[in-house]
Amino acid sequence: MKGSERGVSGVRRAREIVRLGLCAALLFVLKAALAPLPNIEAVTLLVILYTLWFGRGALLILCLFVTLEGAVYGFHLWWIAYLYVWAVLWLAVTLAGHRERSTLFWAALGGIFGLSFGFLCSFPYLAAGGIHTMLGWWAAGIPFDLIHGFANFALILVLFSPLDSLWKRVNGPKTK
Repeated sequence: MKGSERGVSGVRRAREIVRLGLCAALLFVLKAALAPLPNIEAVTLLVILYTLWFGRGALLILCLFVTLEGAVYGFHLWWIAYLYVWAVLWLAVTLAGHRERSTLFWAALGGIFGLSFGFLCSFPYLAAGGIHTMLGWWAAGIPFDLIHGFANFALILVLFSPLDSLWKRVNGPKTK
């Protein structure tokens, strides 16, 4: 590879890293902006879109986002769950992404993820205090999981297509 080709490749890679970093920052800022609303967030919508747009690159976005969350809000049991819970969503989208792209499908997936979020996040409490602690923590959060699931469904139903279309218009259909 010639020096000029390496330079162009390096610039593309740098742009991609900056793009992924900005996406992580957007996740963090939107989550903080919506924090006054209980369990209403745009993170699920954006993780689905980022996974479809960036593939494995979305994992870097998630790593940056989770690290920012821990650095700002503290590293505790909830943060341990963040290490895997967003990767679970990434995996679900990755497995489904090449077969189904309807807005209703993604809204349903986001809704199910929101409904199951508390259960998925309860596993560190199993390790910390046993099955009763895990189940108690999960049960106490069920009303919030219901809000989370319905809010995810509605937000994705309304915003998925416009955001995906805008992205494709600006960046072309394939980013991976």
